[in-house]
Amino acid sequence: MTYKIEGNFSQTFFNKLSQEDQKFLEQYLLAGFSIKTLERKGPLGYAAIRSRLDRLIASYDALKKMDAQKKAVLEQLREDKITVVEAKEKLEKLSGD
Repeated sequence: MTYKIEGNFSQTFFNKLSQEDQKFLEQYLLAGFSIKTLERKGPLGYAAIRSRLDRLIASYDALKKMDAQKKAVLEQLREDKITVVEAKEKLEKLSGD
């Protein structure tokens, strides 16, 4: 039996964040992007929230950078500048495999 899945699927960098980071980002959004409001509603102080936001931003930036690097590898492959084996090796290094 063969299965087929069809549809429009989108993968954002937000989906690639950890569950914990996604939950924190949701709380921040629901607090109106206000650190002070988030501080009042939860157990974390201003410095801890700011630090967590900085880490979340760094994680998001790293995901964007990795995605751009993967796209560059695939573009090199498409343009026959590298072989499939070379592309596979480069993509595995980027993914940490």
